[in-house]
Order: sequence, then C-alpha cells, then structure tokens
Amino acid sequence: MPLHPSPNKEGPGHQLRPGLTARKAPGRLVLGTFECHTPLVGCEDGISHLSLVPRMWSPLHHTAVPEKGSADLQTVKGCGVPGAREERFPRSPPPSGQENLSSWIPDNIKKKECIYFVESSKLSDAGKVVCECGYPREKHLEEATFQGQEWDPKKHVREMPTDAFGDIVFTGLGQKAGKYVRLSQDTPSSLIYQLMTQEWGLDAPNLLISVTGGAKDFNMKPRLKSVFRRGLLKVAQTSGAWVITGGSHTGVMKQVGEAVRQLSGSFCEREVVTIGIATWGTLHNRESLIHPMGGFPAEYIMDEGGQGNLTCLDSNHSHFILVDDGTHGRYGVEIPLRTNLEKFISQQTKERGGVAIKIPIVCVVLEGGPGTLNKLSMFFQGMFETFTESKIVEWTKKIQDIVRRRQLLTVFREGKDGQQDVDVPILQALLKASRSLDHFGHENWDHQLKLAVAWNRVDIAQSEIFTDERQWKPSELYPMMVAALITNKPEFVKLFLENGVQLKEFVSQATLFYLYQNLEPTCLFHCKLDKVLAGEPERLDPSVLLQHVAQVLRELLGDSTQLLYSRPRSSNQQRLLTVPSVKISVQRVSRQSSCKRSSGQATFTIDPVRDLLIWAVVQNRRELAEIIWAQSQDCIAAALACSKILKELSKEEEDTDSLEEMLALADEYEQRAIGVFTECYRKDEERAQKLLVRVSEAWGKTTCLQLALEAKDMKFMSHGGIQAYLTKVWWGQLSVDNGLWRVVLSMLFFPLLYTGLVSFRNKGQQAEGGLARVRAFFSAPVVVFHMNILSYFAFLCLFAYVLMVDFQPQPSGCECLIYVWLFSLVCEELRQLFYDPDGSGLRKAVLVYFSDFWNKLDVCAILLFIAGLTCRLVPSLLYTGRIILSLDFTMFCLRLMHIFTISKTLGPKIIIVRRMMKDVFFFLFLLAVWVVSFGVAKQAILIHNERRVEWIFRGAVYHSYLTIFGQLPTYIDGVNFRPDQCSPDGTDPYKPKCPEIDQARQEPVFPEWLTVLLLCLYLLFANILLLNLLIAMFNYTFQQVQEHTDQIWKFQRHDLIEEYQGRPPAPPPFILLSHLHLFIKRVVLKIPAKRHKQFKNKLEKNEEAALLSWEIYLKENYLQEQQLQQKQRPEQKIQDVSDKADTMVRLLETARLKQSGAVEQRLASLEEQVAQTATALRWIVKALRDSGFGSEEGVPTLAPQKASVGRDPELDSGSKAEDPGDTYHVNARHLLYPSCSVLRFPVPNEKVPWETEFLVYNPPFYTADRKDKDLVDPVGDALEPLSRISYNAVDGPLDRRSFHGVYAVRDGLPLNPMGRTGLRGRGDLSYFGPNHTLQPVITRWRRSLDGAICRKNVKKMLEVLVVKRGRSEHWMLPGGSREPGEMLPRKLKQVLRREFWSSFERLLTQGMEVYKGYMDDPRNTDNAWIETVAVSIHFPDQSDVELKRLNSHLHSYDEGMAIRWQVVDERISLCDNHKVILQKVAALLGAYY
Repeated sequence: MPLHPSPNKEGPGHQLRPGLTARKAPGRLVLGTFECHTPLVGCEDGISHLSLVPRMWSPLHHTAVPEKGSADLQTVKGCGVPGAREERFPRSPPPSGQENLSSWIPDNIKKKECIYFVESSKLSDAGKVVCECGYPREKHLEEATFQGQEWDPKKHVREMPTDAFGDIVFTGLGQKAGKYVRLSQDTPSSLIYQLMTQEWGLDAPNLLISVTGGAKDFNMKPRLKSVFRRGLLKVAQTSGAWVITGGSHTGVMKQVGEAVRQLSGSFCEREVVTIGIATWGTLHNRESLIHPMGGFPAEYIMDEGGQGNLTCLDSNHSHFILVDDGTHGRYGVEIPLRTNLEKFISQQTKERGGVAIKIPIVCVVLEGGPGTLNKLSMFFQGMFETFTESKIVEWTKKIQDIVRRRQLLTVFREGKDGQQDVDVPILQALLKASRSLDHFGHENWDHQLKLAVAWNRVDIAQSEIFTDERQWKPSELYPMMVAALITNKPEFVKLFLENGVQLKEFVSQATLFYLYQNLEPTCLFHCKLDKVLAGEPERLDPSVLLQHVAQVLRELLGDSTQLLYSRPRSSNQQRLLTVPSVKISVQRVSRQSSCKRSSGQATFTIDPVRDLLIWAVVQNRRELAEIIWAQSQDCIAAALACSKILKELSKEEEDTDSLEEMLALADEYEQRAIGVFTECYRKDEERAQKLLVRVSEAWGKTTCLQLALEAKDMKFMSHGGIQAYLTKVWWGQLSVDNGLWRVVLSMLFFPLLYTGLVSFRNKGQQAEGGLARVRAFFSAPVVVFHMNILSYFAFLCLFAYVLMVDFQPQPSGCECLIYVWLFSLVCEELRQLFYDPDGSGLRKAVLVYFSDFWNKLDVCAILLFIAGLTCRLVPSLLYTGRIILSLDFTMFCLRLMHIFTISKTLGPKIIIVRRMMKDVFFFLFLLAVWVVSFGVAKQAILIHNERRVEWIFRGAVYHSYLTIFGQLPTYIDGVNFRPDQCSPDGTDPYKPKCPEIDQARQEPVFPEWLTVLLLCLYLLFANILLLNLLIAMFNYTFQQVQEHTDQIWKFQRHDLIEEYQGRPPAPPPFILLSHLHLFIKRVVLKIPAKRHKQFKNKLEKNEEAALLSWEIYLKENYLQEQQLQQKQRPEQKIQDVSDKADTMVRLLETARLKQSGAVEQRLASLEEQVAQTATALRWIVKALRDSGFGSEEGVPTLAPQKASVGRDPELDSGSKAEDPGDTYHVNARHLLYPSCSVLRFPVPNEKVPWETEFLVYNPPFYTADRKDKDLVDPVGDALEPLSRISYNAVDGPLDRRSFHGVYAVRDGLPLNPMGRTGLRGRGDLSYFGPNHTLQPVITRWRRSLDGAICRKNVKKMLEVLVVKRGRSEHWMLPGGSREPGEMLPRKLKQVLRREFWSSFERLLTQGMEVYKGYMDDPRNTDNAWIETVAVSIHFPDQSDVELKRLNSHLHSYDEGMAIRWQVVDERISLCDNHKVILQKVAALLGAYY
C-alpha cells in the first residue's frame, strides 16, 4: 500500500518513491540497470524492489541524485513485461476544437465524489467538522446521506462526469496555456493515453522520463543542479521524450519546471513535453479549475504562502493529470495510476520509417544516495514503530536484489572521460539494459540501434554500438538506413555510409517505392504527386508510382530531359524487381541497382545516388542531400539538376521561409557545380569540356550544359571554362586567334584563304588546300553569322529602297527579289520550327521554338509582311499595303538587336534596354493616372458638350501628354485666347471646339485660376515627380543589371551560338539551296536529324567510365578544399579557441574534484587505520598486564586501505568480494512465484542458511494442482500421505537421493540443502525433495559459408542446440525432467523423431559430464528443488554422420515449440542456470564465451 507522509512533518513535497544506493560515492553519478532474474518470474515482482514504496509495478529505470549536495545519481533498469501484449483501446475520432473536447471529456473521463457524510473524529485545520474523506459538509452533494458506520471508499464514493478540464494559465506569469484534466484514480491507462495523444495532440514519445523524489528542503549544489537540468532536458529534447513528474511546485518537480523554463527562454528546436500527475485532493486553489463545460482557459493562482499543508501546481509544466479519489489532503493517490500509466506507455510501439520499437522508460529519483534510508527513517518517524520485523526483512530483501545486479551499474563522474552531462549515461544505461535482457546477437544490436536512431543520438551509436565488439554487415543496416532517411536524420545516414552501406546495393525499386510512399506530407512535391495520382487506385504497383514520379520530375527538370522511370511497353511485362509489402525496411529484399534490357521490355534504370538525391531535394532536406550528393558519380549534372528542381519548386511555394530556403539551396548547388567544374578545368581543359556536353543517361539523356540552361544558372554559364568552350564552338575549325577583319576579308575575297591570312585550329587542316579549307572556313559559326549579318543588312537596305523609291503598282524586280528573300527566311524559320534532333515530337519542338522571344518576333514580322503583301497585290488597297509593309520594316529592324547580342560591347547594353522597357511599361500605369485625371478635368472645365470622339481624345489625353514635354495649351489661362483658332459650335472638323466664352465680350468665362492651378499641380507631379521617379527606376535597374550584365550576356550568348552552329552555311536567299538539300535528305531519303556533337555528345562506355572516375576524384579534392576553407574561416577559428578554453576549464575543475575526493577517501581510510591500531595497542597492553600473550582468537586485524588515487573501490569488480548470500540460491528467492500469484516470504541473503536463526520466518504453503496426480507426489498439506515417501533413498522408480549428500527432513518434509526459499510445499515441481533432470548440451563449431570455423578473440565459436516455448522470452537447453525409467528428457522427445531416440541415448552415454548438482531454479521451494546432470555432446566435424542424422531428425511436434542452433555468447538469451552450464562447456572445449 502507498505510504503517506505526516502532514505535520515534511509537508506536501513528499510525493516520492525513494530509490536506493548501496554506498556513498562523492562527486559521481551512479547509473545502474536491473533486469528480471529468470524468464519465469513475473516482471511486476522483478521490478517492485526498485522503490521503498511498495508498488504494483515500477518503471524500467531508476535514477537517484543524492541529498544536500552529494553527487550520486543512480539509474536502475528493469525489464519490460515478457511476452506482454499491447493493450488495445478504442480510438474514437479526434475532436476538433474546444466544443468537441467539451463533449468528449465528460462522456469518457470521470471524477470521484463522496456521497455519504461520515463524521471524522479529527477536525480540519479551520476547526470544522469534516467527513472521513476530508471534506466538510458543504463540499458534499446536497443529497449526500449521513452515515454512522465506518467510511468505506468503495461504498461511499462514486464516479461522476469530470468538471475540471481544458486549458490552464497561471495568473501574472504570462505563459502560454497548458492542458489539464481531473480524472478518477480508476481511469484506464488506455483512455488517458488516448486523451494525451488524440485529444491533446501529443506525438507518441520515443522515451519516457519519469522524475520523482525530493521534498521541500531539497537542495543541490549549483554545479550538480546545472548538470542535472542540462542533461535531463537534453536527453528529453534530443530523443523526443515525455517528462512525467508530480506536477507540484516543490522539490524535484520545481527543479524540473525551472529547467524547462530556462530552456524555453532560449532557442530550442523542440518543445519539451512535461506532464505533471498530481493528487486533486492536495491542490491549493483547485476551485478555480472547476468548469463543468471546460475552462478555456482556466486561471490558476499560485499562492505558496497560504497553501498550508496543500501544494500548488508548477507553472512550467505543459500538461497536468489531476488524480481524484474523492478525498481531501491525502497524498500518494496518484502513485498507482501513474505507475500503471507508465507501464502502459512502455508497452506501446512507436513506428516511424518502417522501424517499430517499444517505448523505453527511465525513472529519475533525486535524493537516492546513501542517506536515503536515514532520511526515510526521519520521514516515517511518526509511524516507524508500526513497522514489523517482517516488513523490514522484506525491504532488506528488495535492497539486496537491487545491489546484486552490480554488473549493470554505470558510474558517471562529472568531468571524467569527457562526460559533462547526465544525458549520455542515461542513454548508455538503457542500451546496457537492452544488451543484458531483451535481445541477443543480431537482434540485440539491432534493437540498440533502433533506440539510438529513435533518440537521434549518433554520438551514442558511435560510442556504444559501432565498436570493435560488433562487426556490422551492410545488409543489417538497411532497415535503419531507411528509417534515418524517412525521419531526416542525416548524421545517421552518414554513419551508416561510413560503416559499409553501399547505396548501389541498398536502393532498389522496392526501397524507392517505400520512400516515396513516406514523403513528408507538407512538402510541395507530395502535393504535386497527389494531384497526378488522383485517379489511381490506393494500392499502386511500384512501377506505376515511379512513372508518376518521373512525370512530376520531368515537369521540374524541363522538357530537355527524358523520363527517369519509363513506362513498360508490354502490359504483361514480368516484374523486374521483387516488391515486398510496405514493411520493406524490416524485410530482406533483393537489392539491384538497375534492370537490364530484355526482348520486348523497356529499360528500367535505377541510379541509387540520383534517386536518393532527388528524394531528399524535393523535400528540401539540406543536410541529407549534401551527404548523398557527396556520394554521386555524375556530380556536376546532379548539382545542376538539383538547382533546377529547387528553382521550379520555389515558383509554386507559398511559404516565404521555405521559398527562401529553396532558392538558397539552389544557389548552393550551383556553387558546387561551379566548384567541381573549376577543379576539372584546372586539371584538364579538354576533359572538363567533355563533361559539359556528355550525354548523361542518369539524368534523362541530357547534358550539364542543357541542365544549366534550363535552370538559368547564369553563374555556372559565365564560368571561364564554359565561355572558352562556347568561343571554341563559335570559331568552329578556325583558330580563335584570328582577327575579325581577317575573317571579313576572307568572306568577301575567299581566294585569300589560300594565302594563310586565316589560321585554323588543326595544323593538319592548315596544310590542306582546296575545297576542304573553304568548307571548314564557311561552315564556322562565326563566318555563318557574319554572312547572315551582311545578308540581313542587304535585305533591309533593299526593303527600304523599295518602300521609299521603287514601290510601283506592279511589283518591280527589286520587289520580287525581296519576296524571294523573305521566302528563304520563311523556309529557315520552318526548318528551326521542325528541328527535333532528340526525337521529342512535334508538340515539344513547337513549344521550344515559341519559347524564344526573337522567334515570336520573327513570326509576327513574317505574318505582317504577308498581310502587307496581300493588300499590296490588291489595287484598291495598294496604299494600305505600303503602310503595313512600312510598319513591318520597323519590326525587321528590331530584329537586329538579337544579332548584336553576340557583341561583348553591345550585348550587355541591349540587356539593360530590355530591362528598362519593363520599367517603362509599369511607369505608364502611374503616368496614365495623372494624364487622364488632368486631361478629363481640363476638358470638362474648358469645353462644354464636345461630342467628337477624336477631339475628346485629343483634349483629354493627347494634349495632356504633350504638356509633359512643354507644349502647353495656349488658351488654358485665357490670355492667348483667339476665337479664330477654334470652332464655336464644334462643327469645323479641323478646329477644336471653343471654350466657354462671353458672347458679348468674346472672352472666356471659365475660372482661369483653377485651370492654372491644375496645370501647375499636374506639371509638378508629372514632370518633376514621375519623370524623376522613372529616372531613378532606370538608375536602379542599370545598377542592378550592370552587376550581372556580364553573366546575363554570357548566358544568352549560348543560344545564338547554338543557333548558328546548326544553321546552313549559305546566307539568304542562297540558303534555299541548303533547304532543298535538307528536304531531299530528310523527306526523300528519310535520314534522321542528329544534334551536333559539340553540344550533345554520347561517349563510349569505357571513355565515359574513365571520365566519371576522374570527375569523382576531383570532386573529392573540391570537398576537401571546402572543409579546409571552413576550418580557416575566422568564425570557425574563434569557435575552436572557445572550445579549447572550455575544455581546459573543465579539466581544471575535474582535477580539483578528483583531488578533493581522493583526499577525503584517504583521510577516512587513515582514520580507520588509526582506530584499528589503537584497538591493537589496547589489546597488547591488556595482554601484557595479564602476564600473558593472550590467545590468537582475539587479535584484531588491520583493515586494508580502502581507497587509492584514481580508483573507484565501490565498483571495482576485480577487488570486490561477492556478497556472502550470493553463494546460495538467488532465483529460488524471487518474491513472485512463476505461473501464479503466490508471493514468497522475503529471505535476505544472511537468512538463507537453515542454521541461521530467523524467528519471523513464516513462508506460505503452495503446491500446484496437477492433472497427472498419479505421477506426482501428494499435495503435502497432510502428513499421512507423505509418510509413505522414503527420503534420501531410492523410492521405487524414483531416486530421492541428493547429489549433495543427506538432506534433513522436518515435520515429514525434506529441507532444501541450499537453505530457505520463502515458500513451503512442492510448488510447481512433481516431487518433494530432489527432482532430478538431465540437460544435454549439444554443440558444434560455428562455420562460415566456405566451411571454415569462425573465431572471435582467437578462440573458436560454438553453436548450441536450444528450444523455446511459444510465450517464453528465453531459449533453453533441450533437457529437463524424465519419465521414471526413461533416459531421455520429455522436452528432448518433443523435438526429436522417435526413430532417433536410441541413437541419441548412445550419444549421451558417450558424452562428457560437465556438471552434477543443485540448480538455482525459480520453481524451487523449501521442500522441493531441482538437481541436474549436464552432459556435453560435441560434434567437432561438420561432416559427422551423427550430426547430419540429428539435423534430419529434428522436428517439433508441438506448434508452440521452436528449435534452432544458436551462437554461443555471454549475452545468449538463455535461462541463468543454463548459462552457467553452457559456460562450463565452452571452457571445457576452449571455445569463446
């Protein structure tokens, strides 16, 4: 039962469950882990000893911090419930908003109220008569009944819908609202967990930290307090944990609350969930929390001064669960509910990323040092006399059970081994507990790795898991790799890659399918993919999903790329990759990097690094993408593709922060591409330029150059190496050193080519003559460009001549030549329109053509020319045709701007002009407001009812516009008004209508002052303000563009070079001959078009592999250089110096602590030595006085020195003697007897021997009821049936003799030769006295695939044959009890075919006996125990005939029985007593254990 403090003693702060430590260790934190002792012992008993307050169940760990400044912190680990099932609970739809919460909670959550008033003999603090429940009469319901009988909470308290729940805010503190609820102590844990996770919206924790202990006078040294706060919250924040406390503003709870407040005051990535579980009846000012429909929020006042024996809630907790049992002022009510809730949460499974783990739990107990027992005696001072000796014995037994597991203790010394925070020891203790109990072998390490990934603690994984003790296979890390990717834990991804994970082996179609199924729901790519998958069924084929992914990626990468995952051509295509269920991360799937082409099937290629990189980039995961990019082969193309994807996604991103992050990351990848290409270009210019135009199969058969153009990566395109390559392409086979004047002269007088005036890049071509030199010259893009310029200038001159001089009714020869010339231009535009070297289709070719502005201008000019020509050929529309052609001439002249973009001087200026045109366009909107407003007002004031539209426009718009440029209206002020210049009635079409005038005086009557004022204001704003604004906009645009003009010009230069690279050499109109040749080649001969290799070159496989290997090598150089630059940054140097200074300070403080601790220990040892010496001297004096030397028996011995500098005497197992009680049975004294609810009488170590007096020893009697009553001894509750049993002899078919000699018989029952067990009867055994069993230990050598014997630490490794029952947690040796007269154990017969029984009996006779004697089994009692004979049967040769026969005859006849060969290791998951036998066998064979 829970123990309640006296309200007159230490007050409400004592809501604690004190922990225990065995010894004082100043200046250190002791962390320990405890496990269940045997697989048959219930976990409730195995844990209950972790606290002095008896509880049904205790958390897995206890951590204790000592009292008043000492620095002990102890963490104790228990076990989960073996084979426990997860508790299922109803999941109602989560309510939305306060209204639904107000209806759900009263319907499901109850409170407790006393409905009978039973007057108590005690008065309240105010002197009022109260009920036994602690409440006065007015606090009871009106219909409450008065009773004179004894108050019984089961009868007199009933449940009602709760009336206290909602949000809570603390008055005057200005903190955000938390959540609270008042509930009955009988509320199911499943319902509370549903409330927290569904109704309150908390995410399931990765770890549960239960903090308890401490009182009002609790005090800690400032430094230890800082260590505790920092470490506790660090582990809570990094691991995504819940922190559960008592919730009150006292002691430990106050310490945790202040730590949370300190953390919330600084920047933190994740809010720490702190849940306070307090007793409702002990809360001060709880009336303010009562709101029948919910408090949203409820204001709570912290009044520590007036709380009396009650307590206040702590304002720094985020959630409160207030446990109500219907009483007032009684502490400890919440303990059972909190314990059950923690147990329930620890049984829940949290799954993310395909990895499921049960939620581990840690209990931190402050003030759990060596003064705990003394403090408890003070704490229970008023009721200590009521403790019986049996209760003290029980507590002593529990303390011994805790201390016995010292191998699971971890000592944390502040400052030692670089440890500064308590978070690392807490997590290390959890991993240590996991190793010792829950799992074995690969499953053990895998479970630990799951915990480390769930906590996101890569430092723990590096120090505790990836050690020399365990060699990980890459395939064993695949599930955790998937989990780390999905949960965005880049440090773990990097760790797995460093430990052997190969992405080519890891990524398969199934893996990729699973990753895309688990995209971040909030990412933009997920939304785009959802739109594409809208019409697809829910259960998608992986290839179908990846095809849709490829469609979305193509939208992002641009039409220049092909689909990364193509659709199969055949509907009945066989699956190319094995696709398991969704739980891919836990299953072993075949890993393939790509699928080969087969007949009738499409190629389905998976590039692991590319696919993972895309998956990370589309979710904007910077660190993860950086790690994967560092693994890529085609790294320049990958960086440019990432830049393109991010820029496209940013266009649709609505969140400003995400948009900026995407653009920043896109710029970062562009810089990486530049950095790697710079390294390549420095090393080898020619190979670097090959990388630019190499066709990348991985990125949709595109090139780096094309990806950079699609992404508009101007910085990359303006790189000197790329511009040098473009210049090289621009000059074709000519040398770039040729002057432009030489090229022009050779164009005009081509015989000069034979004089050597123009040099060629290829020296062999320089020596050639004739047609080859002429062809090389005239096919160069620079020559083609200048010839087209000359041709275009000739066309414009001829066009202008015809328009101004020779435009006859009938077309002249010059005009006909223009028509032919234009026809050649039309043919060239059609050639460009239908040019599709990549085979992308007509639609894509048309879209690409019209995406260029100059192509649109060309089409408009040609269409306008056709319209003008049509009108020109019609005699009546001749003049109209000439006007249209004149306008068309303007458009053809504008086309010259595109030609001049190649110029390094004019090109940037043209870019600036284009940007300024946009400024002018937006400026016109502002200007139009002032022009129209002034013009309409002026026109309305001056002119009355002007009905001519053209003159309305002239007056309202045209004249107002001209006014800006100084052309002021002459009549606006009435001074220069002349009636002859206007029409009075507005009938003269060539004159404006006159203003309002006085007919008599012929003077205007409009208000002149108003029109003049409007004109002044108009000129002020239009001329001064707006025009200067336009100038400022031009200036800003110029400065902004001027910085990037060079980049923009270099970027746009590519399009012109590519255009003339593929253009026919002959200029218009001679280009018609080239078009005729092309028509015959494409249409008649059907020869497909091919892109020039200088912009898209597909390399041979060997050459491509060598080029990519060279690129990877230089990429590594680039990354190393980046790391070096990062270290050389001033900020990094300052940080390094700061870290070193902090380290020095910590080392100095640690040295001081060590020195002071060592001095104290040595002084204590010296004091003890002096006391021993004084005793010895007194004895000598007494002996001499008695005139004799005395006897040897009384001679005192000097105590050995207990402490030495730098050693920890308390946990030094090498020098520590075992507890004397451990020489007897331990498992046989577990408090809870297996398979039943019987509790043993506690037997401390020193009370085990029968010779030791134990007056209060009164064990219960228990004998299991067996169905086979004829085969077992009688129950034993009567002596008459037992009188026929012959002990210490052969009793018929049974041998009741013990291997340990003659045992005593008392009251007709034999006594266990090993001592007391705490239980009488024969328990679950068959016979009183010894129950003989046989344990065959069947072993063989562990071998590798090639047959070699595996070794570890030089020793050979064994495999042992073990069996396991369905619900059992541990494996066992295939032995046990035998039928009378039989040689083989029953268990062995269940896994061995009958025909092999006789052969196995021969093997037993040939085996070697390794042990004979008592077995420390949890089923043993005072009157029945197990003795066994262990026989080793070893097969040294794998080709042994008997071994093969044994394997062939292994068969489990029981479906609940499993059998397998298990690797022998000290952490093998066997029963403890079987481990001892197995260790003896390993020592006998000289094998590893």
